[in-house]
Amino acid sequence: QMCIRDRYWMVKSSLPVSTSQSIVGAIIGWNFYSDKPTDYRILSEIVSTWILCPLLSGIIAITLFYITRFWLKHAKIHLLRLDSYTRIGLILTGAFGAYALGSNNIGNVMGVFVDANPLQGFTWHSFHLSGTQLLFLIGGLAISVGIFTRSGIIMRTIGKKIMVMTPIVAWIVVISQSIVLFLFASQGLESFLSGHNLPTLPLVPISSSQAVIGAVMGIGIAKGGHNVRWNILGKIALGWITTPLISAVICFISLFFLENVFNQVVYLP
Repeated sequence: QMCIRDRYWMVKSSLPVSTSQSIVGAIIGWNFYSDKPTDYRILSEIVSTWILCPLLSGIIAITLFYITRFWLKHAKIHLLRLDSYTRIGLILTGAFGAYALGSNNIGNVMGVFVDANPLQGFTWHSFHLSGTQLLFLIGGLAISVGIFTRSGIIMRTIGKKIMVMTPIVAWIVVISQSIVLFLFASQGLESFLSGHNLPTLPLVPISSSQAVIGAVMGIGIAKGGHNVRWNILGKIALGWITTPLISAVICFISLFFLENVFNQVVYLP
């Protein structure tokens, strides 16, 4: 609940913030209050993705931008056919993006509840869902509700306020974000890289908002940076810095009130 309040304030301000940053900040606040140790090795891996994620997304977006521009310049496709290709590409890319987003963000939304999950398994004829699967189903439904009710202002910030995007640019942004989310959630890729003694990407939930902002910045840089509203990007970057701090403080204060005002047991010594 602590990280939800933090994220809600940021969304009300039209700033795309990171759920993973909110969760991590809240957990650190909990650890400080309960005097529990923090695994700084895991924490450093997660924090490193806050830099690596937008950087990698930007690099992929720049690469795809130049490849796509080169192909469009030499393919000489009729305008109507190009429009059809663009529409089909956006639909397919949106589906891939939704898949990558779900595989990553469900860990942010419901991962902290797995050990304390009170749900029992559900069986109907030959169809069965475990308690954990039911938990993830509830999280997926909650994400869907959030998309319909609260995502509009964030979409406008990313799609219009930072930089005006053509359908082709929007496709590059979405596919770049999707690739990055998929890379950080792919156990197969991690096993392949480690099996060949190559550097691996940490399998931790990363920020979809950081990935998409990194892609938008990459396209803006590739186009010369003149049509990018850097003041809005500055506010977003400031939100990324303050989000885990605010979440940790809210968590610490909330635990204090729960324990000392409402006499609730908030942790086991």
